[in-house]
Amino acid sequence: MRRILFAVTAAGVLSALGACTASGAGEVSTPGLADRGVTMTTVKPTRQDLANKVSLSGKVQLSPTFGLVAPIDGEIRYLDVKASTSTPTKPTKVANIWVSGKATPIEVPAGATFSGRLVDDRSKVTAGMPIVSAKQAGYGVVADIDGSQAYQISDKLESVQAQIKSGPGPFPCTVLGTLAALPAGTIPEPVTPTPNPSAPPTAPQRNPGQQQQPSEPTGMRLVCIPPGDVKAINGAAATVEVITARAANALVLPVEAVAGAQGKGKVDVVKADQTKETVEVTLGLSDGKVIEIKSGLSGGETIAVPGPNLPAAKNNGGEPMPGFSK
Repeated sequence: MRRILFAVTAAGVLSALGACTASGAGEVSTPGLADRGVTMTTVKPTRQDLANKVSLSGKVQLSPTFGLVAPIDGEIRYLDVKASTSTPTKPTKVANIWVSGKATPIEVPAGATFSGRLVDDRSKVTAGMPIVSAKQAGYGVVADIDGSQAYQISDKLESVQAQIKSGPGPFPCTVLGTLAALPAGTIPEPVTPTPNPSAPPTAPQRNPGQQQQPSEPTGMRLVCIPPGDVKAINGAAATVEVITARAANALVLPVEAVAGAQGKGKVDVVKADQTKETVEVTLGLSDGKVIEIKSGLSGGETIAVPGPNLPAAKNNGGEPMPGFSK
């Protein structure tokens, strides 16, 4: 009797399990709805002041070289610049950019000396092109820049702070010249004048008093000058923090909640019924932790974390690239 009861009970349990399995297999999932039992992490947009910062590694350097760029498109015509015997106390005019008969002067700032032409005389130049190298008298802070950082900070430098390792700082640091890499400078030797203005010039003659050396090529870097009361030691390590832009009371989300970059992105908005809708947003500044949402959200939405998946990149063979799934 016991054996019969056990068999009947077991059959009932198996039948129930089979029904559950069949029911589970027959369930239809709702697109955009999280799987049952999955806890969804969400955030809401907040507002805060935001600054876009880039941190660079550098060092203190004596008499650093920096570059000046063409302010406009035109033809450059260099002037003959005599070697300085002391630190200039006023700007030194070194060239003109000519456009339609009008000259725009190029001057090396006071406190620095001319150290090279960076393009050929009478070349066509464009705005932002390095054309002159100069050497600062005294100490500067020089920070190397890689390619990805260059585009972050090339447009605008709102403020620059420096900190010398185990030394003074942070202190404001005044930027000199351009961030672009510089070719080797050239300083032509002066030509001995001839008594007859119509006669061709003689071969260049070396000026015994000319001791100035042209500048060497440099990589992309930022050169800035510390305040006069900052004690500097040549070769000391330093950190330079560049703020490229600021936004007051910006609407922000954690960077993990946003997919995309370069001004365009997407977020997943979680609705009341727990379905998700992917919404396009316009992106602004980021400090690496949060990112500004310039448009696309009102501020009252609930946003899923992490953000939506980016589509898989395809290689030439039509297969997903490593790190992406179909």
